[in-house]
Amino acid sequence: MIGNAWLLVSILLFLGAAVLRQAPLLLIALLFLITGGVARLWARFVFERVEYRRHLSAARAFWGEEVTLEVGLTNRKLLPMPWLQITEEVPRDVTFITSKVYPSDQPTRAILSQFLSLGAYHRRVRRYRFSCPRRGYFAFGPTRVRSGDLFGFFQKDMTFPDADHLLVYPKIVPLDNLGIPSKDPFGDLRVRRHLFQDPIRVVTTRDYAAGDPQRYIHWKASARTGRLQSKVFEPTTTVDFGLFLDVRTLKYPLWGGVEQRLEVGVLAAASLAKFAVDNGFRVGLYANQFYQHSNHLIKLPPSSHPDQFLQVLEALAHVSPYEMVSMSQLVEQEARSLSWGATLVVISAAPTEALLASMLRFRRAGRRVALVHVGDETPLPSLDGLTVYHVSDDVYWREMADVRLEPQV
Repeated sequence: MIGNAWLLVSILLFLGAAVLRQAPLLLIALLFLITGGVARLWARFVFERVEYRRHLSAARAFWGEEVTLEVGLTNRKLLPMPWLQITEEVPRDVTFITSKVYPSDQPTRAILSQFLSLGAYHRRVRRYRFSCPRRGYFAFGPTRVRSGDLFGFFQKDMTFPDADHLLVYPKIVPLDNLGIPSKDPFGDLRVRRHLFQDPIRVVTTRDYAAGDPQRYIHWKASARTGRLQSKVFEPTTTVDFGLFLDVRTLKYPLWGGVEQRLEVGVLAAASLAKFAVDNGFRVGLYANQFYQHSNHLIKLPPSSHPDQFLQVLEALAHVSPYEMVSMSQLVEQEARSLSWGATLVVISAAPTEALLASMLRFRRAGRRVALVHVGDETPLPSLDGLTVYHVSDDVYWREMADVRLEPQV
């Protein structure tokens, strides 16, 4: 840059004027020195009292919706900013409708760049519309602003590190679109809405009566009282729907992921959750993956809270392809805490033998269990009456391939 050699050039011009005894050259040297000094001071104070603001029109959006990114820069001083460049880091997986973005050195990021000028005590606002063709948790920022003097001799950068986040819920489709019958896909769930005893929740004990199942005998209470005692369970009419999403998409020992299969699995989980809510059941979600920017597994026990469905969709937006625990371990830990009348649905593209064995144990114990197998139709071992549905990879291309995922360049 010329600014880096400003003082040296000025000195050389003065020396040349003195040696050659040229008054015009001396004037040029003096003019260059004054101009360079003014430019240097301009660049030094150009970012004084400058405010930057970034705002998203929504913090959450549904799949396919449009959101507006608003960028504002305010100059609260007399010194104008004759030129400036704003470089905004944006997610690669959103599609800007009217503006171009450029590739970044990070594979999941893109660059939104703009040039403008800002007068004294002036504010400029730019708005960019983009669509959300992918579910996920996206960050906008940081932002780098470059400016300088009027002549371009000196430049200065300023970085605004804060980021704004947008959560995009996954797409939801009718179960028939997945190849799962929408009418009683897991049997008639409504027949289980009668009053029954939940053997997980013991409220008290009573004296043993002839005909009580042996597994309901409370041995510790019997030893304490000296008489056989039977467990008394909490009566309940709730029917829960527990969804278990396996983020692994390749069979062991392979590592990595198949993006299409993970997205089909998330699509199936969101659609099944919607089916459960529409039919009046409490839905819960468990995934062998952490929430993004967290070390907490995705665990949402069934609840009747009005916001439960949105919390399920929000958790699905955080799903990424690398498992933190095995799905068989997660099912063994969490399925036991669900009510006895709950329906357990496992969604997996690569079910292991351990996972299938766990599901069969719950099935033989009288639990209602089903497997949604995503991806290719690899033959599964005999599953002893376990309900199995296959959701093909073609669902991804049929439901989502019509959306432009590449950034505009």
